[in-house]
Formats: sequence, C-alpha cells, structure tokens
Amino acid sequence: MINQKSIAVLPFVNMSNDIDNEYFCDGITEEIINALTKVKGLKVIARTSSFVFKNNNLDVRHIGNQLGVATVLEGSIRIFNKRIRINIQLIRTDDGFQVWSQNFDRNLDDIFELQDEISLIIAEKIRENFGHLNISEHISIIGTKDINAYKLYLKGRAYQLNWDLKDYLKAIDCYKKSIEIDSDFYDSYFAISRSYGILSSWGAIDKNKGLKDAKNYLDQGLKINQDSYLGYFSTSSLSFWNNWNYTKGITYLKKTLHQNPSYAIAYEGIAEIYIATNQLHKALSNINRAIEISPLSPNHYFTKGNIYFLKKEYTTAIHYLEECLKIDTNFTLAIETKLACYMFLNDADKFHNYIATMPQLISPKVCEALFNAINNKQVEIDLTTIKIDVDESFKNVYPWHFYFLVHLGKINKAMQVFEEKINLKIGQLVNFKLDPFLNPLREHKQYQIIEQQTISSDLLSEKEEEVKILKKETSNSLNKIEIAENKLLLENFIASNEPYLNSNLSLKKLAESIHLHPNKLSWLLNAEYDKNFNDFINQYRLQHFKTLAANPKFKNITILGLAYDSGFNSKSVFNTYFKNAEGVTPSQWMKAHSK
Repeated sequence: MINQKSIAVLPFVNMSNDIDNEYFCDGITEEIINALTKVKGLKVIARTSSFVFKNNNLDVRHIGNQLGVATVLEGSIRIFNKRIRINIQLIRTDDGFQVWSQNFDRNLDDIFELQDEISLIIAEKIRENFGHLNISEHISIIGTKDINAYKLYLKGRAYQLNWDLKDYLKAIDCYKKSIEIDSDFYDSYFAISRSYGILSSWGAIDKNKGLKDAKNYLDQGLKINQDSYLGYFSTSSLSFWNNWNYTKGITYLKKTLHQNPSYAIAYEGIAEIYIATNQLHKALSNINRAIEISPLSPNHYFTKGNIYFLKKEYTTAIHYLEECLKIDTNFTLAIETKLACYMFLNDADKFHNYIATMPQLISPKVCEALFNAINNKQVEIDLTTIKIDVDESFKNVYPWHFYFLVHLGKINKAMQVFEEKINLKIGQLVNFKLDPFLNPLREHKQYQIIEQQTISSDLLSEKEEEVKILKKETSNSLNKIEIAENKLLLENFIASNEPYLNSNLSLKKLAESIHLHPNKLSWLLNAEYDKNFNDFINQYRLQHFKTLAANPKFKNITILGLAYDSGFNSKSVFNTYFKNAEGVTPSQWMKAHSK
C-alpha cells in the first residue's frame, strides 16, 4: 500500500534558450528534494530515481506506481534578464488530480529564499491533504548566498553525477572556482574532498597526493560547518574507501542518516562496508532500505547484485544486475560483474554470446582466456596475442589482467602485485576477502597474513546491531487539558467566524487565528478528529452547501455556484469530496432532496 505522505520531485524542465541552464534546473530540483527530506514523516524519493524520468513525458499515475508515491511534483524553469520564473504543480498519482499549482517570478539572486519557500509550501500542501507532518520554519539551507558560486557548484555537481573519472576532474575545477568566489561555501569543499577521494581510491590519480588533497579540503569544509550531513558523508567516504577504516566509516554514515534519514546513498555506503567485512546479511538489509528510498537507482541494484555475486549465488546476482542495466544500459560495473557470473557458472554459451553482444566490455580477449583457466578448459586463444598490463588494468573498475595473472598459476608474481595494491588500499580490492577471483591465492601464507592484518585491524563486531537511526522525537502532542482547551477554541472559532467559507484558507492561517503552532494544530486534527486539514474543513463546507441547497431562496443558483459560495475552490475537489462523503453525486443528491 502506498504511503500517502510521499512525493517524487521530477526534474524541472529548462524553458530557457540557453542549454547551459540545464544543470541549474537540475540543481534546483535536487535542492528541493534535499529540503523535503528534512520533513520528518514524509517519504521523499531520492534524486537518482526521480531523474530516471528526465525528458520522459509519462503519465504521473505510471510514475507513481513505479516509485510507490502518492504525489508527484512537476515544474519548469525559465531564466531571463537576471530573473527566474518557476511554474510548479503538485499532482496526485492515483487519479492525476492537480492538488496545487503556482507560478513564482523573482530576481535570480533570490533563488535561495525561493527554494526554501517552495519546499515549505509543498510540505504544507501534503500535510493539508494527506495528514500530519512536523515542519520546521526553514528546510532549505544553502551554504552560500552568492548566485555565481552556487551556479559553479551546480555545474560541478552535474559533472560529478556522470560517474566518469574524467568528469570528476572537471567537477573539481568548477568546485574550486566556486570557492574562489565564496571561500565559506562548505558544500564545495566537501564535494572536492569526495572527488579526490574517489579518483585516488580507484587509481585514476596518485594515491598519496589524492588522499592528501581530499583530507585537506575536508578539513577546510569542517572548519566552516562541522555538522553538515555532507561533511559526515565525506568523512565516511574517505575513512572507508581510502583508509579502509570500517568502524569510522559506519559511525559517520550513522551521523549522516541522523541528519538526513532519506539519504539513500548512505544506506548503500553502510551496505558496502558490511560487504567488505563479510557481513552480507546486514549488507542486504541496508541496500534494501536504500532501494525503498530510491527504487530506480542503478547503483543500488548493482550493489545488491554484487552481494549475491560475493555470496556465490550467481543466478540471483544476474537478476539484480539486469535490473540495474534496465535502468542504465551502460553501467560498467554491472556489465563486467554479469560477465564474471557467467564465468563462475561455467556457462560457455551465455558467456560467449554475452561477449559477442557487449562491445562495452573492458578486456574481452583476456576474459575469454580467464574463463578457460577458471573452468579448466583447453585454452583456445593464442596467449601471445594478449598483452598483459596489470598496472594499467587497475585503472579500470575490474582488474581483469591481474585476475588472469592469478589464474595462470603465477602465484608468487600475483602475490607481489596483490600485496602492493593492498598496501595502497586500492578500491578494486576492497572486497578481496570474498572475491572469488582470488581463490588461488588463499592458500598462500603471505595472503593469509595480509588478510588477518587487514580485516582484524578494524573489523566491525558481528554482534553490532543493524543500523538504526535514533531520531530525537520532538513531540507536538498536547496533554489532556490542552487538547480539551484547543478543541473548544477551534470549534468555537469555526462556529463564530465560518473561516471555511474562505476558499484560500490554509492550515497556517487557521492556526494563526487560534494562536496555535501549525504543527500542533496538524497533530490535533489528525490525532483527535482523525482527519487531515482539508477533510476537516471540507466537512463544514459540505454542510454549508447542504444548508444553502435546502433554502428555496437559492434555488436559481447552480450546484457549482453553491459549492463556490460554500468555500470549495474547484469543481473537481467538490465533486470528489461530495461523492466520497455522501456516496452519490451532487446532482443525484439534489434530485433526492428537491421538494
């Protein structure tokens, strides 16, 4: 059953003539997603899954079904003459009904306040229509107020999200330019740190220099803001991927999720640490949580497939790898891991067919020779035609040349390479304890020493419980006396002032009228009346409509006219609510009650 307090924010459409504004539109979309994740009790689909629908003109009912959400936010952005115009609409996914729409026209420099305003309105509309949410005064907080620094940050973010090692360097350049404009923009420091960390971990740049630069930028960002969830996430990323410090990695991922419980990538990070420490049941639990938040993330499905690959359940692994590739047909890790599954399944037909139909494969000739070596088949390839370059292969996601060296029986040479790369803590070997390609090395005494030293030096306890984010409950409930007092105050105010006749009445306006915080009024309506705000107010509007309809003085006014006079602001809202409440249409009711 779909959680009614749930939303997917689809990528805002760039309506500007300048194609370079595309990254800016994507950045605003992402910031609104991030802001909404701070509303406790609201399920927000992660960026990765929402952006699957970029440039896809699909029915919102189809999108809602795929993502498991009750509402979808669509919008467009136009930037012209230093002004920005944003048009957005909130739509129900069960029937395509437009809950709310609004146009915003502001100076471009006001984008920071505007993002917060839009995010708060969206949260309010969901609360009014679907039930209680606890909403803070501000939920969108950007680390800069300089529009040019922000633009460069968003441009860098666009490069970084391409997940291409060369684009990471372009991203770093944008982030550095952003800092030149605003030296206190901590998000850019954290982004640079993560970029250097990834590049150095996977061998794209010098390991020691990359790690030093990553640590330097992380420290600078933390001096400005030590409580940012992105700062915690960057600390975790550096601790795990670059230093293989599993405990510190988990600790800072917990802190990340405490600040942002909907940050799906953090759950994936926890899963990756549990994979590296051979706690695969915990890894599965956390990657499943990530998939709940981001059900169309190719990364998450790859990670789940990789867990089953390392469990040696290769057929199940292929299933999840194919789910990943349905979303992103060029996801390199999934492509290569699927090939590895066919190797260990010893399925020659599927293996060779896969190689023939996948031109993206990194080292197909080496992999064919490796398949034969693993499965004790006669080598049908002239090995003299294969150039083995082990160091170069470690610049790719799969070091196929190294694996081939292992299975050629050159154990001593392979052990030298293995020890060298382990000392560098190279990303390709982070899961070496479970990597089936390394099985021939496991009997080697030096391998056993390395494994014991590496894992036991910082092994997470098997008894450690599943990651549970313990959020401090900020209770908005009222005690019994306060409940009675405020119910009486609310009902008397409604009876005396008939605020429901105002079609623009909002929960915040009603709360102000009775001098009660909106969060407390929202709680009161849901806990004591078992209604969301709109249903609570519409019951009074419906009763008012019936009173007017029964009065002969108003017999010449149309049904819709009476509905508007009763406070309803649209025909569809009135008809839907009336039918749900009375079981018949307004016309049928009028006929049954006409004299």
